[in-house]
Amino acid sequence: MPALKKIALTVTSAALLSAFVVSPASAVDKDTPANRPKPPAGMSRVGGELLGRTGTQVKLGAGAPVLPKDLTGRSWIVADAENGEVLAAHNPHWRLPPASTLKMLFADTVMPGLQPKTRTHTVQEEDLADLGEGSSLVGVKEHLSYTVHDLWLGVFLRSGNDAVHVLSSMYGGIPKTVADMQAHAVELQALDTKVVSPDGYDAPDQVSSAYDLTLFARSGLQKADFREYCSTAEADFPGTKKNGKRESFKIQNTNRLLTGADGVDPYKGIAGVKNGYTTHAGNTFTGVAERNGKVLLVTVMNPSSNERHAVYKEAAGLLDWGFAASGKVTPVGELVPPKSASTETGTGKGPAAAHEEDKGRNGPSHNTEAAAADGGNRGVGIALGIAGGVLVLLAGGVFLVNRRWPLPDLMRRLPRR
Repeated sequence: MPALKKIALTVTSAALLSAFVVSPASAVDKDTPANRPKPPAGMSRVGGELLGRTGTQVKLGAGAPVLPKDLTGRSWIVADAENGEVLAAHNPHWRLPPASTLKMLFADTVMPGLQPKTRTHTVQEEDLADLGEGSSLVGVKEHLSYTVHDLWLGVFLRSGNDAVHVLSSMYGGIPKTVADMQAHAVELQALDTKVVSPDGYDAPDQVSSAYDLTLFARSGLQKADFREYCSTAEADFPGTKKNGKRESFKIQNTNRLLTGADGVDPYKGIAGVKNGYTTHAGNTFTGVAERNGKVLLVTVMNPSSNERHAVYKEAAGLLDWGFAASGKVTPVGELVPPKSASTETGTGKGPAAAHEEDKGRNGPSHNTEAAAADGGNRGVGIALGIAGGVLVLLAGGVFLVNRRWPLPDLMRRLPRR
């Protein structure tokens, strides 16, 4: 074959391969029962023996509603956020790509070490190096300064990988951030998780599970700053300078159950936490909501439904079911406490400890109703008041240890939507 023809064929083949790799799975390979991946037979049993089984696990009691029809997520879980009881689950330990829901672990790991949130950083070129192609961005610019508060808004509202990389640089660099995230996952007993990139961008061998993502959310919600950012619907973000003056622009949370954007009905009582999407992960979502004093966590990973915004519909349906089924089902497992947590029973289901105010490094306690977000940000109100813990330095990262578990009164005042 002539050299020019060989080159042309190579370029064409490379282009076709590239198109296949970056196209959404639904565009290149119809998800049907025949070709759908199957969960492994031997999954983790952290949290209970039933949680390691394939398929749906639920124990309905008298008067309990049946689970929603047409649940298509490869993996999902619905649990009581306070006592840790898992009300129902479907392949919860299936190790799958997490997409941007992994940013919950990033925030839970890094946030305590980046205080105060008024701290300012001028972005350098190297801070934004190695961003994945097609990354979600909030619009961080080189040679401009941002506060830690600004950058966390970029992470939670716009899922900005650029903001993640700058915060990682401030924290000590990507390798340190990844190592500390992995160590923190082990501390939380999130053993399905392997961290490769701090932003959740598709990377070889990077995986988590619905169970682990729910642990990350439950742990992160202890932090007042975490609660503030994940429940903020809209905020101002610093832009470029014009005529010597720094401008700003509006950013909106991509969690549609929070904002009601793009034709999705806002969910009553929702207070975060994080959504995500990549080619290999599909759509992922972890949410927390409160009704009548009951607080539930739900995670849904990679629905196969072709319905638009299926991940939100299925998450909302599971939350509705969970609120209706609470007290009428036998738990099929539990959300385990962190390894360092102190419990009265050792299972994570001991009596609630006396409430302590959320003090010190993670911002003010939110025991007043719907405290306003900083800097004029328009949020839906802040969600939670929880037990405090002792902060220590461990392997270069700051973690909560010797915590009483489960967390009492996790969400005492929520805005009514």
